Amino acid sequence: MLQYGQQDASFQAAGGYEGVRQLVDDFYRIMDERPDAAAVRKLHAADLSAARDKLTRFLCGWLGGPRLYLERYGQINLPSFHAHWQIDEAERDAWLACMAGAIERQPWSAKFKAYLFQQLRVPAERVMQASQATRRG
Repeated sequence: MLQYGQQDASFQAAGGYEGVRQLVDDFYRIMDERPDAAAVRKLHAADLSAARDKLTRFLCGWLGGPRLYLERYGQINLPSFHAHWQIDEAERDAWLACMAGAIERQPWSAKFKAYLFQQLRVPAERVMQASQATRRG
C-alpha cells in the first residue's frame, strides 16, 4: 500500500477530484464565515468561481493526481503568484484555520487529515515569506 505523498495515494485518500472539490467548497464557505479570515477573503474576487476552479485543479496535481491546473492555466510558482498580496502571519494563520476547518469536515481518516494539514503548512509559509520579501525589496 502506498504511503501518502507517493504517486496518487494522497489524491485517492482525498476522494479524487470530487473529494478535492468538496474540500475547496468547504474551505471557501468557511472563509466567508470567519471574521478572522476577512482580510484573506478580500484578496479574492467577490465571485469565487475562478478561485474555486484554480484551487481545486492545483490541489489535484499537488496531491499526486492529474495535473489539471497545468492543463488549463499553465505552470505556477505558488509563492511568486501570491507575492504581490500582503500576507503576514495573521493572513497565513487565517488561511490555515479555514483549511483546517474544511479538512475536518471531510469524511477522511484522522491520519490523512493530519498529514494533509501538515503538508499545507509548507506552501502557506512559503507564500507568506514571498509576500514579505516582495514588500521588503
